[in-house]
Amino acid sequence: MNNENQTYLIVDYGFQINPSLPVLGYTEIITNAVCASHSHPRAQLLYATNGVMNVVVENQIWVVNPLQGLWIPGGIEHQVSFQKNVKLYSVFIDSSFIHNLPSISFSFDISVFLKQLMFKIISFENNENPTLSQKRIMDVFLDELALIEPSSTFLPTSNHAKLQNIISLLMDDITSKYTIDHYANISFMSTRTLSRLFIKELGMNFSDWRIRLKLLEAIKRLGEKQSIKEIAFDLGYETTSAFIFMFKKNLGKTPSNYILENQMNEVF
Repeated sequence: MNNENQTYLIVDYGFQINPSLPVLGYTEIITNAVCASHSHPRAQLLYATNGVMNVVVENQIWVVNPLQGLWIPGGIEHQVSFQKNVKLYSVFIDSSFIHNLPSISFSFDISVFLKQLMFKIISFENNENPTLSQKRIMDVFLDELALIEPSSTFLPTSNHAKLQNIISLLMDDITSKYTIDHYANISFMSTRTLSRLFIKELGMNFSDWRIRLKLLEAIKRLGEKQSIKEIAFDLGYETTSAFIFMFKKNLGKTPSNYILENQMNEVF
C-alpha cells in the first residue's frame, strides 16, 4: 500500500438500521486515502465518476473505474483504496430491502439509468424523512439494482501459503516473463501440482490469472491518464498492438474506446 495514503474515516450511513430509510447516500472527493478493512449491516453500492478505487473483498481484488460499480452485501469485510483524486458516490441499502439483491460481492458494468437514479437519491436533502415520490425513486433504484450482473474485471487471491507467495511475486514484478515452471521450482512443487492449485484456489489457470493481473493494472493506469504506448511497454508487451489485442479480447473494446467511454462518464 502507498505510504503516502491517508486513513479515510468510515461513513456511518452503513451502520444505520432503519427500514423507514431504505436507501442512504453521499458523495465526496477523496485523494490518496485508504478506508481500513471493515463491514456494516447495510449493503453498499460504490461508484466513482472520476478516478480509480482498489477494493479488497475477502479473497478478491477489484479495480473499480468510472465504467463500473461495485456491489458489497451487508456484513462483508472490505477495504477500499482511493487512487489520486476520486469523485466517490456511495449508497447504503437497509437490510430489510435486500431480499431481491445479490448475496455476493462483485463489480459490474453500471448503466446510465442506474447512475442517474443513484445521483438523484444522493441529492435528496431530507434523508431522514423521504417523501412518497422519493420513496418511489428508491423503489425503482432497488428494482434496477436487482438486475446487475458480475463483470470479469476482478483478481482472485488465496489464503494458501505457497500460492500467496507466488501471487506476491507476480504482483511485485508484473512484467515478469517467467513461466509457471519457474514458480513451481522455487515453491518446491511440480508444475502439474501448481497448475491444479491455481485452478482449485483461483478458479483459473496460471496464464489467465497473469493476464487478468495485467488487465487490471492497465485499467488502473488508463484511469491515471497514462498513454496506451507507455502502459503496453510497462506491462511487458513488445508491441502496442499486442497489448491492444489482449485488452480487446478480454473487455470487448480497445483501450482507446475504453478511454472515450471513461471521458463520457466524467461529465456527470
